[in-house]
Amino acid sequence: MADKYVIGLDYGSDSVRALVINARTGEELGLSVQYYPRWMEGKYCNPSTNQYRQHPLDYIEVLEASVKEAIALSPEGVAENIVGIAFDTTGSTPAFVNEEGTPLALLPEFAENPNAMFVLWKDHTAVQEAAEINELAKKWEIDYTAYEGGVYSSEWFWAKALHILRKDEKVRESAYSIVEHCEWMPVLLTGVSKSSDIVRSRCAQGHKAMWNEKWGGLPSEEFLTTLDPLLKGFRTRLFDETATADVPVGTLSAEWAERLGLSTDVVVAGGAFDCHMGAVGASVEPHTYVRVIGTSTCDIMVAPYEEIGDKLIKGICGQVDGSVIPGMVGLESGQSAYGDIYAWFKSVLEFPIDNILSNTKLIDEETKEKLKKEMSKNILPELTKEAEKIPVSESTVLAVDWMNGRRTPDANQLLKGSITGLTLASSAPRIFRALVEATAFGSRAIIERMRDEGVRIDNVIGIGGIALKSPFVMQTMSDILNMSIKVCKTDQACALGAGMFAATAAGLYTKVEEAQEAMSSGFTHEYHPNAENVKAYSDIYKDYLKLGEFTEQNLFNG
Repeated sequence: MADKYVIGLDYGSDSVRALVINARTGEELGLSVQYYPRWMEGKYCNPSTNQYRQHPLDYIEVLEASVKEAIALSPEGVAENIVGIAFDTTGSTPAFVNEEGTPLALLPEFAENPNAMFVLWKDHTAVQEAAEINELAKKWEIDYTAYEGGVYSSEWFWAKALHILRKDEKVRESAYSIVEHCEWMPVLLTGVSKSSDIVRSRCAQGHKAMWNEKWGGLPSEEFLTTLDPLLKGFRTRLFDETATADVPVGTLSAEWAERLGLSTDVVVAGGAFDCHMGAVGASVEPHTYVRVIGTSTCDIMVAPYEEIGDKLIKGICGQVDGSVIPGMVGLESGQSAYGDIYAWFKSVLEFPIDNILSNTKLIDEETKEKLKKEMSKNILPELTKEAEKIPVSESTVLAVDWMNGRRTPDANQLLKGSITGLTLASSAPRIFRALVEATAFGSRAIIERMRDEGVRIDNVIGIGGIALKSPFVMQTMSDILNMSIKVCKTDQACALGAGMFAATAAGLYTKVEEAQEAMSSGFTHEYHPNAENVKAYSDIYKDYLKLGEFTEQNLFNG
């Protein structure tokens, strides 16, 4: 194959990463990271009510800037040989659109209305709606949650849509249909001008919107209108079919070809969620458990049809034919908070920095700002250094990792975290160690549920910033899981996975597995469990389960 190039775009919670990749070798040639300007200002969000919204203009502006910069950083001659582009995004991140497929927030009358914007994955305003979906699904002749672990989450498509329809009359009057962020990016680039022409993501709709071929697509109109009459007509205006992300959606429109400095022949692939494409970028294969470790975790597996059969995996985020690799069943699970828990504890410890150091008269403003930055930067590294010195036998503080609710096993966003075993000798490093252990115990709970449900897990792969940058966290996880963990070499596994789909959609490979084999980055490190720690953690894990049970049943479940 002559050298051809693709662009993988990874839309995360805070920023987008545009990566130019050699489609023959997987070599990463140019990378640009662009932060969403409105999001960075905290606009349209209210953490106290778990509201997190993103403006589509953020997505548009960083798209153009990131692609141009990534190409500029690539060797000469690359731009004219770019043949494909693909997107991954967070999810479920839906927004209401008009009949033309335009997100309502791009219309002048809705430009500052958070309910007209994309509802970010971490938005938990729809807890009540999710509870109603679960209650109705269990009484209905078809349990539409069956392939989504049997529990519908407030993080997902229908719960979020219904919540906004109930809350905002103006949006309700103008909403024609609903689109996921990963579906809308290809719409934007290919110039789709009708909602009915939007290519729908198998990944997004199968995992988050209860779409399944078995019952003819989306839940029935009767089910949706029984849930709430406000949903009347949406099923008809949505879709029947979905497509896997290796299928071309179209080519760049003349407008976007000009804006990006590319050809109108560039193929645009279908969209999917970040963690699903990240698993592909990390060389996922059957019996491999890929952990995408960031602010939260999303855990991805694939399984052959003959292994899954009619088996329904209870309490996970879904099992969907073709959602990760076409021709296999994709399995998704994860934790609602991971790195976010460490960031929360850091923010607690920053109180004196923000509220005392900021007001001191003992030093000048310049020195004050330098000190604040240095102290903030060093909190987690110093905590880690001290926490590592504490033997497992002295892990006397115990925590449960539900500070942002529980995603799996058995989604419940009403839950809260808990910490116990505190004494007057409990230091910040001890508490931090307990939080690191709690996140790993949460990981173990997912794996044990998978195995209890008959899913074979032989290998673990870690990707993301934490996997690459925190040996303490990864070694603790290895000890608690009693499994070796390989860490993906690239820190852009999601963008690389998107590039693999772009290369396949552009016809450079006949299937995604071929793109994986050619473009994989390999692994940089492998963690192995410490036998002594494994035994100690097995006992502590039993206490974690007891504390979790007590927390759920007696404290924070409603």
